[in-house]
Amino acid sequence: MPATDKSILSRLYIVAACLVVFAGAVLFKLVSIQVVDGEKYMALAETRTTKMFTIAPNRGNLYSDDGSLLATSVSKYNIHFDAVTVSEKDFKENVKPLSDALAKLFNKESSHYQQILRKARQNQNRYALIARNLDYSEYMAVKGFPLFEKGPFKGGIVIEQSTKREHPLGKIAERSVGYERVDEKGYHTRVGMEGAFSEYLSGIEGKRSKVKIAKNQWKPIGYDNIVEPKDGYDVYSTIDINIQDIAHHALLRQLEHYKADHGTVIVMETKTGEVKAISNLGRTSEGKYYERLNYAIGESHEPGSTFKLVNLVAALEDKVIDTSTVVDTEKGKWKIYNHYVRDSKNGGYGKISVAKAFEVSSNTAFAKIIHNNYKENPEKYVNRLMSMDIHKQLGLPVKGEGKPVLRYPGDKGWSGLSLAQMAYGYEVAMTPLQTLAFYNAIANDGELIKPRLIKEVKEWNKTVKKFDKEVLNPSICSKETAKKVQQLLKDVVEQKHGTGHGLYSPNFSMAGKTGTCQKNYVSKDPDKLKYISSFAGYFPADNPKYSCIVVIHEPDKSVGYYGADVSGPVFKSIAQKIYATSPLTDEVDVKEAFENRLEEAYQDYYANIQKQYKEVPNVRGMSGMDAISILENLGLEVEVKGNGKVKNQSISKGTDLNKVKKIVLELS
Repeated sequence: MPATDKSILSRLYIVAACLVVFAGAVLFKLVSIQVVDGEKYMALAETRTTKMFTIAPNRGNLYSDDGSLLATSVSKYNIHFDAVTVSEKDFKENVKPLSDALAKLFNKESSHYQQILRKARQNQNRYALIARNLDYSEYMAVKGFPLFEKGPFKGGIVIEQSTKREHPLGKIAERSVGYERVDEKGYHTRVGMEGAFSEYLSGIEGKRSKVKIAKNQWKPIGYDNIVEPKDGYDVYSTIDINIQDIAHHALLRQLEHYKADHGTVIVMETKTGEVKAISNLGRTSEGKYYERLNYAIGESHEPGSTFKLVNLVAALEDKVIDTSTVVDTEKGKWKIYNHYVRDSKNGGYGKISVAKAFEVSSNTAFAKIIHNNYKENPEKYVNRLMSMDIHKQLGLPVKGEGKPVLRYPGDKGWSGLSLAQMAYGYEVAMTPLQTLAFYNAIANDGELIKPRLIKEVKEWNKTVKKFDKEVLNPSICSKETAKKVQQLLKDVVEQKHGTGHGLYSPNFSMAGKTGTCQKNYVSKDPDKLKYISSFAGYFPADNPKYSCIVVIHEPDKSVGYYGADVSGPVFKSIAQKIYATSPLTDEVDVKEAFENRLEEAYQDYYANIQKQYKEVPNVRGMSGMDAISILENLGLEVEVKGNGKVKNQSISKGTDLNKVKKIVLELS
């Protein structure tokens, strides 16, 4: 054999050997992928085509004390169309009937929907938008339309559910009702009652599997969730919507009249500490008012003359004075070191009793009482205030409670003037709610109660947790002292010389104290001097039912700024309207009357429901709570199995109600 032929043959052998080795390597790799790494690559492929999504549960409802909604979650639905899963036969038969049904429901032309559906079919679109933000009744109607009734696989319907939080009262108490928001980084912002009680309202997330159909587009797989979300509990607050409405509008009118910067009002039930109304209104650049910040809880400021009650109680408890002790107001101006303390009345009040000094709100009298009796031992004075818990926060569940300011001798800011300044509400700071809690304690003969915004947490009609009265201090002062200052608070309004006498009415009694505090008083520019006007007290005077505080910041000085003129009328308006709309009679009578009205309302509601339904409705897909409510209102006995949403019902829709007594619901 020639050398050339041998060379060619050798090369062929080499090529053949290489091919055999390559084929072996490919075969080995295929076996390795299939057998050794099979599960790994199958899992990877699965994650790239399907993905588990979380489903936000419905937040529980937030109610007022009578069961009226303050905040609720409303389900909204988006409907898309998967044009790929539908057979050609089903599409041709149903495209026209489906378009007609959609057009009738949404008040559009049938051709509009035919164009959307046909275009989706032509482009093999698996996520064509049909309708957005549907409510539950609209969603249930669309599910029953031609083609869509065949479900997600044969009918091509793709359903996306979301929830929206709504406040039926609108802007009233918006800040107190609050909200919970989560940003893109997962940071939670919790405000008001919604934020404070989020652990009960939130619920537990569910899981839903979705398949990837295009870039950043995921289609839910089937109707059912992998894990059903668990709805949050319902929270019943202490807010009385009638009193809330009264307080809101009384404050708003006064803010508008005095062109004030902002203001707050709180109404609290005296014996229980239940907050019945809390309104916070701030002024916009256009002169309108809205719930800007929770001033009632979060804004700590110098209280001014409303703090004289604290000082009066302290001095009486330490027995350095009595209400009959005489004090010389020195023509309304008293010099201490290089500082002058002045009364609002030129020329002062002469020599007057401590009782009258309180009723006329004499700054000079109170400055002399506190300074002269405690200057040798200022620690005794501050310790007495601390024994009344003036320095402590109330420990509210709502975020952002302001911190009280109460300096101790030797602290930064303490000076020889501090006792005199603190005597009439300067160099100290409290929030409106903290001040109200003290006044409420006096109305309760010295028992300091923690203000409360929540009554109980419920799951349907089952109580999960109940919140009762909480006593912070059983006795901030003796009952003897409490009785003395109760009379003086009453005299502030009833006596002709009292600063609150302009609020007096023979038809109902009130007790309280006015307060007028300067802001920016360190400035020498008179134009920068602003005021805080307040009134704190309770009503009725002799058997208190409610305590109330009104604080208005920076009223227009040209219109007025004294607490008796600015804040006092709000207090009176609230008390007057509460008397008029719900007379403070025996609680048993009120409860019985309320229950009678409630029963009448329920009967009317049931009658309307029964007029609407003559057949068993379809409740599949509804939450168990909603389904039970509807069916029981129709007079049916309902048996429930499981939790979540209705998966099956034992009696089919359309069955004559007169032939049915009991229905069994199977929940997923």
